[in-house]
Amino acid sequence: MSLISGLSKATCGFLRTGTETIFGLQQVRNKWTNWHMLKDYKRRMCVKEHAADRLRLVAIKRNDILPFELREAAADELHNNFPRDSSRVRCRERCMITSRPRGCVKRFRVSRIMFRHFADYNLMAGMQRAMW
Repeated sequence: MSLISGLSKATCGFLRTGTETIFGLQQVRNKWTNWHMLKDYKRRMCVKEHAADRLRLVAIKRNDILPFELREAAADELHNNFPRDSSRVRCRERCMITSRPRGCVKRFRVSRIMFRHFADYNLMAGMQRAMW
């Protein structure tokens, strides 16, 4: 009898309804603050994937010694064969907590607002408000 009651308790998780799915899996918040952050992450992965090839082609394109036709072919290949997001310029520094795109303190990867909040409440090692 204890085996049957144990099974019923175990299967009970699969039958819950409400905010959970039918299979008992609760909704889990993903690690992205918002969709802007996810988009920036995808761009960074694209940059990482195409970095070596892009660097090679950009070096050929900017080389003054090579013939013009070869440089033009490299520029064409850069323009036509790579996605736009493979360019490093399209990545944006964002706050890791709020995903704010402006006013980020690069060293800590947080926005100025969060930086000040953490410094005020002594949550950042080595930071102290200026006093004079």
